[in-house]
Amino acid sequence: MPTPAAIATSPDLVISQVYGGGGNSGATYTNDFIELFNRGTSPASLSGWSVQYAAATGTVWQKTNLTATTLAPGQYFLVQEAQGAGGTTPLPTPDVVGTISMSATAGKVALVGNQTLLASVSCPSAGIVDFVGYGTTANCFEGAGPAPAPSNTTSVSRGGGGCTETDANNADFAAGSVNPLNTATTPVPCGGDSAPQVSSTVPANGATNVARSRVARAGRTRPRSRAVPRRSRSTPTRTSRTRRP
Repeated sequence: MPTPAAIATSPDLVISQVYGGGGNSGATYTNDFIELFNRGTSPASLSGWSVQYAAATGTVWQKTNLTATTLAPGQYFLVQEAQGAGGTTPLPTPDVVGTISMSATAGKVALVGNQTLLASVSCPSAGIVDFVGYGTTANCFEGAGPAPAPSNTTSVSRGGGGCTETDANNADFAAGSVNPLNTATTPVPCGGDSAPQVSSTVPANGATNVARSRVARAGRTRPRSRAVPRRSRSTPTRTSRTRRP
């Protein structure tokens, strides 16, 4: 299978989630979408860029131009695409709106560093910043194989919340719950500190019939009592007196 030529691992802006089942039978969300993410350590601009889509084996590309938005490290960007007839829940407020009708199960999505429509080829290379071929019939993808096939109720998402990038669609993406994120989502930079995890507690969480003394004294050592020396009381000596005659 062909792969997009000369694509290096993207240091910052990548495609982080693809969903083409919007409005289809059984879908919750009403629209298709493409989600972008800044996995880098510095702000990155989408000015003059576009996202483009073609069918799994197609050569005709459609595009949605992006706005001049600068994404902070760990920030998402939501591109809303075509609406289907079904679904019950609108997407979170999109950062840009397009009209591309995407396949729920197989297709090709490109993040392009310009707003020129891609050439009519199955596997373009000029201007490509990031590329995702998804579904078993996709004939262009990064790495050894396409991302797994999503469905009307699942999307394909990049691992690590968007941080995983090895230029291998089959390894970097997994199918799972649809979770569209936009620029209003709290940024989660890659490589940041994570919250400490509690592995166990003593007594165990939810334990019953725990002795009071064990709870009260857990992790505490009672100080030793110190002996207080007793004062010795001396009896005063009476001085004998000679009685006068």
